[in-house]
Amino acid sequence: MDALRLLIELAGEAALLLFGLHLVQRGVERAFGANLRRTVGVALGSRPRAFLAGLGVTAALQSSTAAALMVGGLAARGTLGLEPALAAMLGANVGTALIVQLLSFDVRAVFPALLFLGWAAYRRQALRQREAGRAVMGLGLMLAALHLMLDSMAPLQASPAFREVLHLLAGSPLLNLLVAAALAWAMHSSVAAVLLVGSLAGAGALTPEAAVAMVVGANLGSAVTPVLAARGDARDLSRQRLPLGNLLNRAAGALLALALLGPLTAALHALDPAPARLVANAHLAFNLLLAAATLPLLAPFARALARLLPAPPAAADAAAPRYLDTEAFATPAVALANAAREALRIADEVEAMLRDAAAALRRADIERARATARRDDVVDNLHHAVHAYLAALPREDLTPAEATRLEEIRDLAIVLEHVGDIVERGLARHATRAARRGTQLPPALADELAALYGRAIAQLRLAVAVFMGGDTAAARQLVVEKEAWRRAERDAADRLGRSADDASAATARLALDVTRDLKGIAGHLAALAHPLLEREGLLRVSRLRRAPAA
Repeated sequence: MDALRLLIELAGEAALLLFGLHLVQRGVERAFGANLRRTVGVALGSRPRAFLAGLGVTAALQSSTAAALMVGGLAARGTLGLEPALAAMLGANVGTALIVQLLSFDVRAVFPALLFLGWAAYRRQALRQREAGRAVMGLGLMLAALHLMLDSMAPLQASPAFREVLHLLAGSPLLNLLVAAALAWAMHSSVAAVLLVGSLAGAGALTPEAAVAMVVGANLGSAVTPVLAARGDARDLSRQRLPLGNLLNRAAGALLALALLGPLTAALHALDPAPARLVANAHLAFNLLLAAATLPLLAPFARALARLLPAPPAAADAAAPRYLDTEAFATPAVALANAAREALRIADEVEAMLRDAAAALRRADIERARATARRDDVVDNLHHAVHAYLAALPREDLTPAEATRLEEIRDLAIVLEHVGDIVERGLARHATRAARRGTQLPPALADELAALYGRAIAQLRLAVAVFMGGDTAAARQLVVEKEAWRRAERDAADRLGRSADDASAATARLALDVTRDLKGIAGHLAALAHPLLEREGLLRVSRLRRAPAA
């Protein structure tokens, strides 16, 4: 019963450690996620900056696995080059070692204060303060779990059976490494695994050599999770370059550490013989030496990975989404950025449809008009893909700002799909009918309609500016332009009313139909500016005057 009770206690304490780690990751991500992604953005430069970016992200998220998934998603989408991504992972590994260094000191008097301060901040209304409080509480729970583990392991030092098991393990460094690797993989965190090894060593349950071997194994095991997460599409092997490269780096370091286990342990023991500090120093030394040896070799290593895991040929289907990576759901802001990039592809298709419709009308090109109508299938497919992607994004993980951004992306995709329908069912058909009937536009009228098409394309670009940067001036201009479209429609109607013969009436009727469709497109695009103008207090509820009293 005592053994069973001990196992239950250790399992509960390990669960508390993992739950605290989860709170830290979630709190930091929700409170400072945008800043973290900007930090990763600087990794697009040199290898040293990428190394520091990976270190900083890992220090914030308390997990190199979480950093690997974030950096891996950027590398898989082509946002981050493979060489700086590998450098960022080396920095992430060193970041975990610094976290363990901090937590390896005797901080049992600190965790009650952290729990209280975190709880006090979590009760605040401001989102960033609440999430920062969540992270502080998580750190306090991690320290409390480590303290409980040390107390639970203390009676084992006097157990003959346990010492016999340790004696068997002490003679097999490879077995120690594999056990720790499996533990780190199961926990999805090298920090948690190394802290657990430190607790065992602090309780006298591990010899120094066994502890160092387990530290190396924990580093190896935590690199397995990103490799498994990148297995999604067997046709796109390039997605596995970064996680596999990180795993190969750690495997090479693990083999070298096993070969030099005796001298390495002796050096670490001479530096600081305290078991918990020895484990923390081993973790830091392993990752620092591995980074120093690997950083100069990243360029040829990245080229070898690119040859070993080639990217698939570019997709010929224009309607296939390119950026909707479901693995980014773990980081909502990255997933929303993916959806925004796909929505901008829809905007590009719609702009091309407007240009082709204008050219088909002016040149009486029936084939170009039909090709323009067929492009609406691309717009529809991309719209459906973006809509399904946003619907699958877990809403409970979104901050208010992220929820607003999701609505903006959804609204843009819907409006662009409507605009594509107007081009297909209206503008392209007008051009087709005009070509069939041999309707010749007078040069002045052709220039006028071309100018209207140019104005519609300019409004589409204004709408994209509002979507991308929240440009209030562009939003105001979108709404102001609606009055100009009303005037253009009245002018076209007046021209039809002045037509004296059938030929002039046919061209005037065509011009009126085109103008009305373009005015409808402008109205849809102007609607995208309304939410921003409402938030800024720049939009009236109605254009109607107050009704006179009875």
